Amino acid sequence: MQIFPCPFCGPRNETEFHFAGELGKARPTTTEAVSAKEWASYLYAQRNEKGAVHEVWMHLPCSELFVMERDSVTMDVLGARSLREGAE
Repeated sequence: MQIFPCPFCGPRNETEFHFAGELGKARPTTTEAVSAKEWASYLYAQRNEKGAVHEVWMHLPCSELFVMERDSVTMDVLGARSLREGAE
């Protein structure tokens, strides 16, 4: 079991969190036709990098989305911040 940091509620059990995706992954524009290949790439292709990665997570009890930085090799959590930070 791991303890993940929620920027809003503090440290919590990993079972309270849901992985929402890679940070910076852009959804295809739906105002134009999108091919099945583009949708499949968006839905299923992951960068799967080694080392420090930035991911979007949701803390289910407070329903807040935030960015977690973690090491994908050691699974250590390196930090967490609100998605609102730097949004201006």
